[in-house]
Amino acid sequence: MKGEGMKSCLIISDFNIGNFNGYLSNIQGGPKFNIIESDYGQVQQLLFDEKSPCWIDGLDIVVVWTQPQITVPSFGSHLMGEDVSVKQLIDEVDQFSDLLVNISGRVRTVLIPSWVIPSYNRGMGILDQKYELGTRNLLSIMNLRLAENISALPHYFILNTQRWIECSGSSSFNPKLWYLGKIPFGNEVFKHAVEDVKAAALATTGLTKKIIVVDLDDTLWGGIVGDAGKENLVLGGHDPEGEALVDFQKSLKALTNRGILLGIVSKNDESIALDAIRTHPEMFLKVDDFAGWRINWDDKAKNLVDLITELNLGLSSVVFIDDNPVERARVREALPEVFVPEWPIDKVMYQKTLLELTCFDAVSLTTEDRGRAKMYAGERERKTLKQSVNSLDDWLHTLEVRIAVEELDENNIVRATQLLNKTNQMNLSTRRLTETEFMEWSKTSGNKVLALRVSDRFGDMGLTGLLSFEIEVNSLKIVDYVLSCRVMGRKIEETMIALAAQYAKNHKVINVYARYIPTAKNKPCLEFFKRSSLVGDEDNLVFSLESGVEIPFPPQITLERNDQW
Repeated sequence: MKGEGMKSCLIISDFNIGNFNGYLSNIQGGPKFNIIESDYGQVQQLLFDEKSPCWIDGLDIVVVWTQPQITVPSFGSHLMGEDVSVKQLIDEVDQFSDLLVNISGRVRTVLIPSWVIPSYNRGMGILDQKYELGTRNLLSIMNLRLAENISALPHYFILNTQRWIECSGSSSFNPKLWYLGKIPFGNEVFKHAVEDVKAAALATTGLTKKIIVVDLDDTLWGGIVGDAGKENLVLGGHDPEGEALVDFQKSLKALTNRGILLGIVSKNDESIALDAIRTHPEMFLKVDDFAGWRINWDDKAKNLVDLITELNLGLSSVVFIDDNPVERARVREALPEVFVPEWPIDKVMYQKTLLELTCFDAVSLTTEDRGRAKMYAGERERKTLKQSVNSLDDWLHTLEVRIAVEELDENNIVRATQLLNKTNQMNLSTRRLTETEFMEWSKTSGNKVLALRVSDRFGDMGLTGLLSFEIEVNSLKIVDYVLSCRVMGRKIEETMIALAAQYAKNHKVINVYARYIPTAKNKPCLEFFKRSSLVGDEDNLVFSLESGVEIPFPPQITLERNDQW
């Protein structure tokens, strides 16, 4: 029986994987797992037999971990020194891939550790990377072919076994473990594998971290800018620590290109600190790389809350990096939801420590992700404008908000599913679906999913809203009402309700209602529905549109839509 927040996980392997199962069950941190074990050596049978009792309803994850010489018999022949054609290897990889594809509808996420051989096996020596001849070259071809074969399945992921081997070093392989227990890897490999499986479980449910908040002095640069002055900071140049800090900044920038936001919480004089960011010749990060900041002499925990509230994020989405152990302890104690990693004293270790974190994994990478930092820079301009106008309506008219409405299709399914699974606050039902499940639901008779793209004079904010309907006998049920926190409070919420009413009218449906499903984080959605044009039954958390009531579209919004929806 799965407990709250527990993931069901089926492990299929051709070796004794009991040690891995034990670590997956007992290592602290991340989601908990209800492990469904299977007899090893039954890989093909289990993948083929959909009636096997291991395929339970609602299965979250399956890990299929195999050895290349067993799964691809020709590779075993190659290891024996026999002449094997690449075509034969690929044909056998394709056969295995077909078995993996066969389980697509039985599980939400499929994880497949890549194939490796023991590091002590030199293969063909200096010929080992010879194209279509060497052992590791052939192994690379096999892994790439497997990745290609499953690339069209968005809930399938290849895990990097080679990285686990490299991290584990000489303890990765011990022949005694194989001969005594049919265990091909050392326990350190299994521990690293567990880290990646847990990271994958968080990523597939949208629970990975969204923002890194950093200190400045002795974190982004060496020294205290208020005392030393920007010209005396340790940053770049021929200094080992300075060079390491620039590389640390480069890695932070790389994360922003994957959709992770950056913020600053620092005890400093704001004008002095921002001047250093803007004008220091070795600063790799620029002001526009940061979604926001709190640079003052207040308590860092308080500043962190203020900043995250301003950005409409949750504290559980935050990673806080600070060189000072006292400040780290303060934030951990005051804000237990925030992830505060231990940070090294030696600055040359900063980049390594950042890159080792497993909390930023994502199941996809969209245009909206790559442009998220730029979107937040535009948001600062919007807020500056808001302070200069007299009313909300004036501000919205000045913003020139435009909404383009489109149906769910293969062009937007990746971003739409990401939004569905990551949005917590303005989310009516907070249901979590894979891309395949979401697309199949939208194609069911009577169902419809509309996606909203929002832009204004300061830029394109991308696909930030979802509205889905289910037509029942005489009613239209709003199933998903999802809006990114970045665009809340701009009459987009009201526009979505008007779209629902218009859709019902076009389909000659009399009753329109929405059922709110409470979570720990979606109270803003409830508060909006209480203020909306829908009449609330607060005992049952159902909100309905009174018969005959017309809901106008907000005049501040320019809407592009198909009125036949």
